[in-house]
Parts: sequence; structure tokens; C-alpha cells
Amino acid sequence: MGRGRQKAKHTKVARDLKYYSPPTDLTALQRELQSQRGEASGADGDDRAEDSENWADEDAPSARHR
Repeated sequence: MGRGRQKAKHTKVARDLKYYSPPTDLTALQRELQSQRGEASGADGDDRAEDSENWADEDAPSARHR
């Protein structure tokens, strides 16, 4: 048996996967996106300010001599 039949099967599977569209639960997607927005707006970059203070301490000349 040649490679033709195997290639045809792979092509069929690839085509089925390419054009397959599962049902989308748009309400669940909306809830997930809203929860992510709520988490992002709650932080407002406060963690970045704390992190930059920590890094500034490590870059200080006195920290290098430890």
C-alpha cells in the first residue's frame, strides 16, 4: 500500500479540524472577561511601585558591598 491513502486520511482529518467550530458559550466568555477586567483594575499598578522600590535597594552602591 502506498502513501496516497495515508496522506488522504491525514488531509481529511486536517480539513475536519480546520472547519470544526464548537458551540461557543458567549455568556461564560463575557463573565470571564469581566472578572479579568475587575482584577486588573483593582491592582492599578500598586505592585509595580513596590517592586521598583525593592529593585532600587538592590542597585544601591551599599548593596553591592555586602
